Amino acid sequence: MAPRLDGKTAIVTGSAHGIGKAYARRLAEDGASVVIADLDGPASDAVAAEFTGDGFAALAVRTDIADAASTQHLADATVERFGRIDILVNNAAMFSVVPMSRTTFDEISEPEWDKMMAVNLRGTWLVCKAVVPHMRKNGWGKIVNISSSTVFEGIPLRIHYVTSKAGIIGFTRTLACEVGKDNITVNCVSPGSTLSEEAPTDDVLRFRTMAAQNRVINRVQKPEDLVGAVSFFCSPDSDFITGQTLLVDGGSAFN
Repeated sequence: MAPRLDGKTAIVTGSAHGIGKAYARRLAEDGASVVIADLDGPASDAVAAEFTGDGFAALAVRTDIADAASTQHLADATVERFGRIDILVNNAAMFSVVPMSRTTFDEISEPEWDKMMAVNLRGTWLVCKAVVPHMRKNGWGKIVNISSSTVFEGIPLRIHYVTSKAGIIGFTRTLACEVGKDNITVNCVSPGSTLSEEAPTDDVLRFRTMAAQNRVINRVQKPEDLVGAVSFFCSPDSDFITGQTLLVDGGSAFN
């Protein structure tokens, strides 16, 4: 039996590190050709080489999602290599690899606020603009946006990040209404606090462990806990589901 994404091509933004890399690997295991789109060009190349060495079809494209020319290049390079675009996972965000301040709302600088919105919100919009025309040609497409459980918890000291991720949920619902006629679904996954750092410090480990104390499933969340939800939304199994947000946090936001 062929893998459920056999013959499909998937772009995963921010996939040279952490959770994004885990998403890309899962989609590759599901049979998709994957595009490693990341601001970190050398790391993108390394991940694509790793995947290719494991027998998967992979392409690295250095991408600044906040730049329209860069996102268009991403779409063009993908079609040139694989001939089609079927799946988009909008994972890239300003958080850790592209760091943000963790401070009160009145101490965040205006340039940092604007950069957060440019990457997390405008970037998601720009990649969709570049990719959706190719999905329309195929008559089928899957877009999975990544929000955050912080939207539901109101975590302090990162109001610009939480605000941008709340915007992703509204963007998901609206885009789903606009592209449903094209047989394109748009859904959202909201992860909880996840140990995604490749070399976590003691402070990071303590922070992730503390987060686990407030969830129903009382353990540290790992990237592997998220890939099943993304795989489902990228597959034909979710063809009649759109505009939805799935909270994958081990039961933190309602605890």
